[in-house]
Amino acid sequence: MSKSTLCLERLLGGLTRLARTRGLNDARWAAAAGVRKETLSRLRNRGDCDLATLCALAAAVGAQVTVAPASARPAAQHLPDRFDRAYEDGLIELCASGMLDPASWRAMGPTFFMAGVAVMLASITGFDRSRYLFLAEALHPGSSHPDVFSSWLARTPVAPSRFIALLRARARHAA
Repeated sequence: MSKSTLCLERLLGGLTRLARTRGLNDARWAAAAGVRKETLSRLRNRGDCDLATLCALAAAVGAQVTVAPASARPAAQHLPDRFDRAYEDGLIELCASGMLDPASWRAMGPTFFMAGVAVMLASITGFDRSRYLFLAEALHPGSSHPDVFSSWLARTPVAPSRFIALLRARARHAA
């Protein structure tokens, strides 16, 4: 399978998950994007796609297609080198900001780790679940799958209950 086919497959997979979280089947998703259902079906079997079509499908589920630099980190490094109070505070600041730009999240830490943080945020009331799941998939394809998130939970230096409490406190203080 070519790299372009895998790339399109990952993009469509992430967008499909977002469509499903919004309660859209293929017919309703295609209609919302202004494309025929058959077009969406054909995209899943092709190795290429018109950019305008891909952007329309993304917009229909509240997402956008972006380009980000490849990570300079080794693929084997999935967790931050250090996780101290200063790093945790910076991470909380990013999460509290509501910024969903994948490049900003990549700059904060390894993509697997940051994707796990995004999936964690997707489970919190007040955070846009579909947008955070899309961010997670943009950072590390497959990260929103329960088995992958379970692996993240087992390995992460983040204590979710503590992190969420600190994040909520930051939000209350900012309001």
